[in-house]
Amino acid sequence: MTFIRPEARATLWRLREVIAAGGLALWGLWLIAMGGYLLIAIGGGLVVLAIALGLLGLRRLRFAQSGDAPGVVEVDEGQISYFGPAFGGAVSVPELTELRLITAGGRRLWRLRQRDGQALLVPVEALGAEGLFDAFASLPGLDTQTLVEALAPKPAPPTTGVRLVSATPDSVVIWQRKAHVVLT
Repeated sequence: MTFIRPEARATLWRLREVIAAGGLALWGLWLIAMGGYLLIAIGGGLVVLAIALGLLGLRRLRFAQSGDAPGVVEVDEGQISYFGPAFGGAVSVPELTELRLITAGGRRLWRLRQRDGQALLVPVEALGAEGLFDAFASLPGLDTQTLVEALAPKPAPPTTGVRLVSATPDSVVIWQRKAHVVLT
């Protein structure tokens, strides 16, 4: 028998990293309140660590989407795989050269391009897509704040009665690998 409603349990599970960071911060503040040079230093370190972990948890929380798109994303040992009903494939994280967020047909997709030109489209709302945050964060020079801001809902443009339909999808480059120059 459970005393917590399933919706509340799901919300607490989503917030688990932020809640844990809050608990760590409270422990650090308790150590600071106990006094003494050693406890103040340890408590202050715990509070700083809790703030960093809390910010990371909030970014992961903002990155996670609803999960109602078809298909499953799997991130395993430096490889991102997507298995969908119409398309799918796998790319290697160390081989990525570009990360792009596109909107096509009313659905947002990650477009991952490798050095050999192979590209993989992954729906933002696919099951398991929240695991992409850590894979993307490992890319050299990627700003996770930019990554999270790209997923923020954009305000709808004002309607004037005329609806323009674009033949090309909307696209935002989130990250590109810097080109290496080889001098001979």
